[in-house]
Amino acid sequence: MTLTKLRTASAGSLAAAGLLLTLAACSTPASTQPSSSAPASSAAASSSASAASTSDGPCAGVKVIVDSGALKQSAADTSTCVSVDGPTVAAKVLEEAKVKTEGTTQYPNELVCRVNGVPAADFDIKHKDGTYREECKGMPAAFAYWSLWVKPASGDWAYAQEGAATQQVKPGESLELLFQVDGAPAAPAS
Repeated sequence: MTLTKLRTASAGSLAAAGLLLTLAACSTPASTQPSSSAPASSAAASSSASAASTSDGPCAGVKVIVDSGALKQSAADTSTCVSVDGPTVAAKVLEEAKVKTEGTTQYPNELVCRVNGVPAADFDIKHKDGTYREECKGMPAAFAYWSLWVKPASGDWAYAQEGAATQQVKPGESLELLFQVDGAPAAPAS
């Protein structure tokens, strides 16, 4: 396989993974109701998550970051610490951090189309093939979407393997929603 074909295959796989992640990102039932197969500590931790703290010091809970990335829309950007006692569903942590997510008309609870109002319906998203406006009607574009990342207490950022409705995060970890256009930025900055 040539390097060009390998890059194209990798980019396609990342886009497909991003769309799959986005599909599961906002399903409310899983974020508010722990499943009967979930460990008791998950249910307790979810219900005991407390209000977000905006202190700049170390975060004893989960550090939540929203980065508009390639859009450069600082109105959406935020960084805060959410106190949790144990493993907690990412959607619950985002809710506690007062991060407002919005789905699409077709998938109101399954997709994340806007975060803190970004991208706005009248905002031109510049990408390699021109411009695009996110209307939040169906699936977001494969080249422009919110991605979910998790970073362990000591380690590197990793693309979340699950959506926000099922992804578990625990004290000391960081959680980031990052808007990517044409695969950039490739990962969270910090």
